[in-house]
Amino acid sequence: MSLDWTIGFHVVNGISRGLVYLHQDSRLRIIRRDLKPSNILLDNEINQKISDFGMARSFRGNENETNTKRVVGTYGYMSSDYAIDGLFSIKSNVFSFGVLVLERVSGKRNRGFSHPEHQLNLLEHAWMLFKQGRNLDLIDKLIVESYNLTEVLRSIHVGLLCVQRCPEVRPSMSSVVMMLSGEGALPEPKEPGFFTERKLIEGGSSRIEHESCSINEVTITMIEVR
Repeated sequence: MSLDWTIGFHVVNGISRGLVYLHQDSRLRIIRRDLKPSNILLDNEINQKISDFGMARSFRGNENETNTKRVVGTYGYMSSDYAIDGLFSIKSNVFSFGVLVLERVSGKRNRGFSHPEHQLNLLEHAWMLFKQGRNLDLIDKLIVESYNLTEVLRSIHVGLLCVQRCPEVRPSMSSVVMMLSGEGALPEPKEPGFFTERKLIEGGSSRIEHESCSINEVTITMIEVR
């Protein structure tokens, strides 16, 4: 996960602008339902391409969201509103992007994240540190030599805005681009949507039947919502 911060920030910006194109600039509004690191390709000049659109959905006209009975994606990058309720929209992509940002800053994966002092996932951990004013503790020690402190702290803040529990309060990707490149004050983030497959299973939800679970970055998750 670790990557020189200058390159990492360039990648984050590229992904955000790519999502803006898919959400509002292309002829059809496209929702990328499985946004994760392995679906972000880099060429020799570190140009980013969002790949694998096999699970993408397109919207026409003023459509912004829809419900599905088959949830596809990878645990750790799905918002709770999508994974549990089957509701996906451009804000589902915003959530996944927020996870990518927090992973890039921390050098850790959200899925499978562990800490010796607690059992929180990465989003919970980042939220706890933010509330305690300890954002510096989230930063990957391997990027210390290359990072711009202002950029990193701003990226953490924007990442937390993207993973807020309620889809309506997550920013649009066009707003995210502006926030990442700007210097103005940012709104205070609200609590993230803490979805993990462990919590879904422990919750014993009778509404969801697992067909197959994603155990790595290649396999997809498919859940039947009843």
